[in-house]
Order: sequence, then structure tokens, then C-alpha cells
Amino acid sequence: MNAIWIILILLAAVLVSITATCVIVRERDRKKVEYMLDAFEDGEYNFRFNETNRFNRTLNRIKWIVDSRHQQNETESWSKLIRVLTHEIMNTVSPIASLSDTLTRLIHDPSTNHHNEIATGLETISTSSRELIDFVQSYRELTGVARPIKRPLMVRDLIGKVMKLTHEQCREARAECTFSERSEDTLIYADEAQMSRILINLIRNALQAGATRIDISTEVDANSQTLIHVCNNGAAIPRESQEQIFIPFYTTKKQGNGIGLSLSRQIMQAHNGAIDLNHSDCDSTEFVLLFH
Repeated sequence: MNAIWIILILLAAVLVSITATCVIVRERDRKKVEYMLDAFEDGEYNFRFNETNRFNRTLNRIKWIVDSRHQQNETESWSKLIRVLTHEIMNTVSPIASLSDTLTRLIHDPSTNHHNEIATGLETISTSSRELIDFVQSYRELTGVARPIKRPLMVRDLIGKVMKLTHEQCREARAECTFSERSEDTLIYADEAQMSRILINLIRNALQAGATRIDISTEVDANSQTLIHVCNNGAAIPRESQEQIFIPFYTTKKQGNGIGLSLSRQIMQAHNGAIDLNHSDCDSTEFVLLFH
């Protein structure tokens, strides 16, 4: 009988030891996954786990896949940015160069008086140069986003101020802007000035698209993430443009520098959040701001 009790005690001790080991290993592996996810959120990919077991090798494989996709997307983004920059600069510089050659010939032509043509040409060069300077200023603005000064903000108060700032524009466009809170007392930690800039830009874009109704709403989802929806009934964004609207200097408007949405995305990334186009069709266009 004593031998049976000894065996049972030993079995229980082994089971307890195995269970404790499993719990410790599981907690250690959970911390590894959390570390990896935090690194991904911060844009850090320069890490690697010791490949002492299958779990670590799996994490390293996931890290390699994510890093490869990140580098591919970054390369594609830079390629698109360079194409847009080249296009914009060449559109401005080429006419200046051509017009300068024409003016040089006119100056050295003593047969007739070209005073009016030269004056007009110089004015055109001056205007084009200012446009190029404005373009460069836009680029400087895009690359110089200030570090956000975060503080607690009630979303309804933030939206209320934005609606007051854009009230006159909405009135002139005969558009109605509304706000609704799907979750009570929605709170975010953010830079008020930067958030206002994003929301004002979205409202102005909607008005320029001919919207007569702009609906802003907020909610907290099942993952405790705060969402701000900005929906309007203006003209849809062309399908071929929907994947490019966040590229710097890309615009579908005749007037505009194309940095509004790109700047908005940079601001949201600085807040560890995101801004995305949820959908855009003949019925409505909706952008979503996400705060973790």
C-alpha cells in the first residue's frame, strides 16, 4: 500500500512539474510574440530569436516574411513617389527652359521690337517658378511632421470644434455635417491640432467632391480600438485611384498639391494608428481613423 502511495505521489509530482514547465514555456513564448508585435508596430525589424526550438524558428520565419513585404512595399512607395516628383518637376521646368530659349532668341533679334513678348515670357517664368517653390514647400511640409503632443481628448469635443471651424464652408456648399457617438464618452490620446487638421482635410475633400451630407461617427470596437468614421455622399473616388490617394503629391483634383491624405497618414502613424479608405462607390465614400 505504501508503494502505491509513493508511486501516486511521484506521478503527481511529475504532472505538476510538466504543467509548471508548460506554463513557464507558454508565458515565455507569449512574451516573445508580444515583443515581435511591438517591434513591428514601431517599424523595427532588426531582431532575431535564437533558433533553439521550432517555435523560435517559426517566429523568425514570420519576421522574415513581414520584413520582406515591408521592404517591397517601401520600395514600391519610393518608386511611386519618385515618379510623381519627376512628373511634377518636369511639368514645371520644361516650359521654363523652352521659354527661356525663346526669350534669348528674341533679345538677340534686332529686326523688330519684342518688348511685349519678352515681358509676357518673363511673367510666365516668374509664375512657374513660384509654383515650383510652392511645390518644394509642400514637400518640406510633408517630410517635417512635428512629433505629436498627446493628451486625453473627448472625441465629441474634438469633432465639435472641427464642425465649428468648417461650418462656413459647409454652409456655402449647402452641405450638412453631423456627428454621432456609437459608444459613450469616446476618449483618445492624441495631438488635438494634428487631429483637427486631418478631419478638416477630410471635410474639405468631401465638399470639393460635391458632398451635401457628411456624417462623422465614433465607436470603440471589440478589440478596444477607437474608430472615427467620416462618410460623405460626394462623387466617388475612381477605382483606379483608390490605391494611390495616400501617395505624396498624387491628386485627382485640378487644384491641389496632393499631400493632404499622405500627411494625414503620417500623422496617424505617429499616433500608432491608421487612416484608410473603407469604401468609395456611387452611394458614399468613407474614411476610417483607427486608434489602438
